[in-house]
Amino acid sequence: MRDILVAAAVALILSMLGTPLAIRLFGRRGYGQNIREEGPSGHHEKRGTPTMGGTVFVIASLIGFACSHLATWTPPTASALLVLFLMTGLATVGFLDDFIKIYKQRSLGLRSGAKALGQLIVGAVFAVLVVQFKNAYSLTPAETRLSFLRDFGPSVPIVIFAVWVLIMIVGFSNAVNLTDGLDGLASGATGTVLAAYVLIGNWQLRNSCLVQLGPNCYWVRDPLDLAVVAAAVLGALVGFLWWNAPPAKIFMGDTGSLALGGVLAGLAITTRTQFLLFILAGLCVLITASVIIQVGFFKMTGKRVFRMAPLQHHFELKGWAETTIVVRFWLISALCAAAGLGLFYVEWMPKP
Repeated sequence: MRDILVAAAVALILSMLGTPLAIRLFGRRGYGQNIREEGPSGHHEKRGTPTMGGTVFVIASLIGFACSHLATWTPPTASALLVLFLMTGLATVGFLDDFIKIYKQRSLGLRSGAKALGQLIVGAVFAVLVVQFKNAYSLTPAETRLSFLRDFGPSVPIVIFAVWVLIMIVGFSNAVNLTDGLDGLASGATGTVLAAYVLIGNWQLRNSCLVQLGPNCYWVRDPLDLAVVAAAVLGALVGFLWWNAPPAKIFMGDTGSLALGGVLAGLAITTRTQFLLFILAGLCVLITASVIIQVGFFKMTGKRVFRMAPLQHHFELKGWAETTIVVRFWLISALCAAAGLGLFYVEWMPKP
């Protein structure tokens, strides 16, 4: 538990203090957000707000994680390092995208193909390594099996498993990216999921098959260190949200949104809760579905289902205040996380 508290506290402080420094630095250098002309008119006043704020909470998370291991004098585990690698690698792809937007003064950065290629390369490295690094009990960070509350079914060929991992990584990194459209929305939405993973990792540690065999024990390689990762990112995100809440003084940019999506996917894969993530991160899934429905329906009929996609912009165009949308979507996100946790704990409920 001390590992978790140290990681969260250090990351929170660094992010809280580091973000205003980034605001001043990026502001002086002109690293401001460009706004799409076809977007909601209320967004035009946000033009020039410093972006790439994700760099702050990514660095704060890494330092918070390192400090937790220095405080307890324990080495980091393979599972945690792989999730942090996934976060940092996707943050690098997002940083390149953000920097090109700023350098060329346009709302589009990397070409979609180049951006997808970067995500696939980082995801492929993770997919290959996550089934390596056996511990003393021959457990690897992930198994080539699907999972919901734990692994289920037979192992699948490594190629099929790698494709599934890539779908999760690219899907959720883009899902958080789509959710990042209003001040504080993505920060708050992903924060609830990270909080859930702190609880999940801690519960898996307490009921680990490596500690005591039982009917419901978990064969998860490094549950404590995964909870530490989730706590570090959550702490850093809370510190960032202080400055990102409406009206935002800084945006996370693709640097932050891709990194957060990678963390969520990485935690789901290494805690053996892949399909559960679709419930925990239900808001991101809903927002992504709105884009898929909008594009698909328009191509088939030439008509739109929503006034604008992603979903949060539909409600903006209906006249909802930005803060109203953000708070209500935070509530939806919290309910999704609570529902996911309820399902996770349901198998521990006493049988009548």
